[in-house]
Amino acid sequence: MYARRDVLRAGAALGVLAATPWLHAATPAGLLTRKVPATGEALPVIGAGTSGSFEVVAGSAEYQQLKTVLKAFFNGGGRVIDTSPNYGGADSILGQLLEEGGWHRQCFIATKIAANSHADAEAQWAGSLKSLRTDKVDLLQIHNLRDWQTQLPYARELKQQGKTRYVGITHYLNSGQDEVARIVRSEPLDFIQINYSVNAPDAARELLPLCHDKGVAVLINRAFDDGRLFARVKDQALPGWAAEAGIGSWAQLFLKFAISHPAVTTVIPATGRPDRQLDQLKAGHEPMLTQAQQQALIKQFT
Repeated sequence: MYARRDVLRAGAALGVLAATPWLHAATPAGLLTRKVPATGEALPVIGAGTSGSFEVVAGSAEYQQLKTVLKAFFNGGGRVIDTSPNYGGADSILGQLLEEGGWHRQCFIATKIAANSHADAEAQWAGSLKSLRTDKVDLLQIHNLRDWQTQLPYARELKQQGKTRYVGITHYLNSGQDEVARIVRSEPLDFIQINYSVNAPDAARELLPLCHDKGVAVLINRAFDDGRLFARVKDQALPGWAAEAGIGSWAQLFLKFAISHPAVTTVIPATGRPDRQLDQLKAGHEPMLTQAQQQALIKQFT
């Protein structure tokens, strides 16, 4: 639970961050972008994940539906897709879809190393490139801090070789955020990926402001708490202020909460349904939520 002092503290931090020069821009489709501090590259605030949704059989009905999902995603201004070699073959499906759709050049591919030794990481990396049908990726992340003391230097080697443009670390639980913060303080990173949602807003206490100060871009996972948030709001009406914030669904509200924090670069919800993809993209437009609206949601869901 967030204590009242934590809500107030988060609000004060948001006020400080909102006053700093994080520039917003729009893609041709109108999707807002945020700049990667390390380079100034602009990325759309709504991305996509592959866990679960891309774990399908090539050529199946679900696979064909994913083609429509990706077409909607790219046509709507999306670019960032996050995957992993341990998502049940999702990276291979993504690679095949990108090749068939001619989307490789449009896609900002973020993948991961999830290995326990340097040798295992080398083998996994070779497999990832083969699965994704590419010779390089945009972002290589150390998955859930697994053997990060070994794998982060290896990822940096790959960056020096031009195999990845950015390097980062990931976690998906509140319990991992303190260690993520320690690494952000001690290691040069381009990105982190972390969980942040209306019912798990702990990252806003320290980690997100820290990334802002250190110039580290942020990807957000579990904005829907793996779907559990939808069960909580079943048959509930949206807040009365939702329409004035440009919100037409609970999915849009949960995503807009995440990207309303100025330190957040992109949120990466996963879906295998075209209608949901179109709905999620609608969250990536102005206006953002006010500090009062964000704090009201934290109070409602924690």
